[in-house]
Amino acid sequence: MIKLYYDNKKALDEIENLIQQKRGNKIFINKENNTGIFIHGDNFDVMISLLDEFENKIDLVYIDPPFNTNSDFYYSEYNTSTVSASKNDIVAYSDKMSFEDYLEFIRERIVVIRKLLSDKGTLYFHIDCKVGHYIKIILDEIFGIDNFVNDITRVKSNPKNFKRKAYGNEKDVLYVYSKVPQKNIFNNVLVPLTIEEIKKSFPKSDKNGRHYTTVPCHAPGETKNGDTGKEWKGMLPPKGRHWRCSPNELEELDNNNLIEWSKNGIPRIKKFSDEHKGKKIQDIWKNYKDPQYPIYPTEKNYEMLSMIIQQSSNEKSIIMDCFCGSSSFLSAGIDNNRYVIGIDKSKVAIDVLTGKRDNLKDICIIDL
Repeated sequence: MIKLYYDNKKALDEIENLIQQKRGNKIFINKENNTGIFIHGDNFDVMISLLDEFENKIDLVYIDPPFNTNSDFYYSEYNTSTVSASKNDIVAYSDKMSFEDYLEFIRERIVVIRKLLSDKGTLYFHIDCKVGHYIKIILDEIFGIDNFVNDITRVKSNPKNFKRKAYGNEKDVLYVYSKVPQKNIFNNVLVPLTIEEIKKSFPKSDKNGRHYTTVPCHAPGETKNGDTGKEWKGMLPPKGRHWRCSPNELEELDNNNLIEWSKNGIPRIKKFSDEHKGKKIQDIWKNYKDPQYPIYPTEKNYEMLSMIIQQSSNEKSIIMDCFCGSSSFLSAGIDNNRYVIGIDKSKVAIDVLTGKRDNLKDICIIDL
């Protein structure tokens, strides 16, 4: 195991002892009367207070924590369609810590997050490339290398054109970890083909205008005794192959005009684009750029958060964002019928949640 060493790094036993010392402060939540909770306070203390009720119960945690930018992030209460950089505006949150303090700040919270995750739970850690590789080592330490699931590259913006002597930066990363190896919820959400992909993959069209392609009626591997090795229309499958389905099924496909015959008498099965279930999501995300007019600094793409929720949790799952800021993750969770937990110490985060998120009106707000 490779570990990261830095000044003021606590032993894991020290963090565990600190957690136990703070566990006396409990928060009672009646989940029957609300769609979720937002707790205003320091997320380390708040998550510890949630352990009695939610330890090993949260199926999904997404976090977009500070990136150690040494900056203050401002919010304009007068022009809510954009994030202002004026020093006269409200500070939404401050991201100013020494690098060592930042790493330990993150590490302590990862320890508690792991405790809250269920055995089928997943953590999505959203970070940039400046500190991401350090965070990866910490995640390996706390979760274990065997629980690493994915390193996802997200295109966050349009190409940059700055004068700095470096390549433009238009991406950030998400590290995905499971609580238990291969036990994490993964619903294999698929995405539809684009028009261009349909034209490329289904180049033919029938008299009704349906796009289709054709595939061989046979597949690799011989069948010795089964139906798929038998004769059909006076033909046997080629050597080393078998029919994709029984001769009776092939006959039915042919009768329904779902087999195309070449001039040389070679049959191929028609596959239509409108029956395609979609393609698997890969680890480079190009269609989830940050909103052009965020309602909170560093607000992330709603469609991306919704997809993460659909992929790595189930309906009625408990999901959490303990750096919830814009509350976009909570909003997407409610829209996908999840029970949401949000935590943030920013007063602006409460104002955004209560003033700009209509679907969060039934959420229980607790101020610690």
